[in-house]
Amino acid sequence: MSSNKHLNIGLFGFGVVGEGLYKVLKQTPSLQASIKKVVIKHPDKKRSAPPEIFNTLADDILEDSNINVVVEVIDDAEAAYHIVTKALKNGKAVVSANKKMIAEHLEELLQLQQQYQVPFLYEASVCASIPVIRNLEEYYDNDLLQSVSGIINGSTNFILTKMFQDQVEFVDAILQAQQLGFAESNPSLDVLGIDAVNKHTILVAHAYGILTKPNNILHNGIQNIQLSDAKVAAERDYQIKLIARAGKLKNGKIAAFVLPHFVGKESQLYNVANEYNGVIIESGFADQQFFYGKGAGSFPTASAVLSDIAALRYDYRYEYKKKYYHTPSELSNDFYLKVYVSFDDVKKLQKEDFEWIEEWHSGQERSYLAGVIHFDKLVQHNWWKQHGVSLIVLPEAIIENVELRSVKKRSLELAGIL
Repeated sequence: MSSNKHLNIGLFGFGVVGEGLYKVLKQTPSLQASIKKVVIKHPDKKRSAPPEIFNTLADDILEDSNINVVVEVIDDAEAAYHIVTKALKNGKAVVSANKKMIAEHLEELLQLQQQYQVPFLYEASVCASIPVIRNLEEYYDNDLLQSVSGIINGSTNFILTKMFQDQVEFVDAILQAQQLGFAESNPSLDVLGIDAVNKHTILVAHAYGILTKPNNILHNGIQNIQLSDAKVAAERDYQIKLIARAGKLKNGKIAAFVLPHFVGKESQLYNVANEYNGVIIESGFADQQFFYGKGAGSFPTASAVLSDIAALRYDYRYEYKKKYYHTPSELSNDFYLKVYVSFDDVKKLQKEDFEWIEEWHSGQERSYLAGVIHFDKLVQHNWWKQHGVSLIVLPEAIIENVELRSVKKRSLELAGIL
């Protein structure tokens, strides 16, 4: 597509993001892009656009030779995959915001891009208004990229903010997030960390050239976080945040996970509140760079979709440089984590998983410990995910080499739990 070619858009979905995009496009005539048709599920619903542009048949867009761009912003991952694959095969450029679909099918979608030589852009799928994918693609060399970490789910960040700053109950905080359009239609995707790990799978691909599935990245959400955890955090000047992290180990492999973290004031993520996202990228020479912006909501997500549409005028496409121009990195489970674990029953702990325990506190309703555990133990065992147990990663958490000494057993004995 040349820069002066008009973009005729076929849009799938007219929810919060679709409607936001429609309004934004009307305010940016210089873009030379307009929505010609919209496919929706429920034709009887009242919408803020002329009724003649709406239809319920996917092929009304996919088989229309006048439509050269397909924008997909629905929340059904399998339906989205069908739409995107058919659009690419029909030679149409595609813009998507569906992180679940992209995370689960990235390898197949990459092959289709190569086969049919059409762009597939999805900046809106991760961090909404923050251009993190484009920056990882264009700016950071694989050899120098040390780590990518951040708050990449605005819904859970909003919920945690409401719970701990405003003392709102967990269920009420979720309801507020849904009412404001920050939470997914199924809030468990946010709360259980599924949305965040889908996004993180995409980040790992663009940061390190690793094509993997979301289930291969260890993750948990905020469903077990307690107000007592917040009290411990406040006593230590920490905030609790759900953080996705991918970082290079000394052996060149990558440690990647999505878990709740205690965040200290020295981190830029400490003050990221409500529906905002924050991403820290650390590289060899540039040190740390911090990206901050709204990670949820109609217009922030629509702005990222708009950015991709604008890029199509210049035939922009992802080159997947870390995969094709470098030797892709590998994920590794061979490191240790410093963690805080609170629990309502000591029997729920798998105490032998810990290398050592540095702190132990017994309470009437809940107790907690701080200790060091091999990451692979978390991968192999699920005791730390059960109801009544809350695992939170401590600052400066990754330890690569641990000398297994007799202190391990001694510390457990001193804690009175062996």
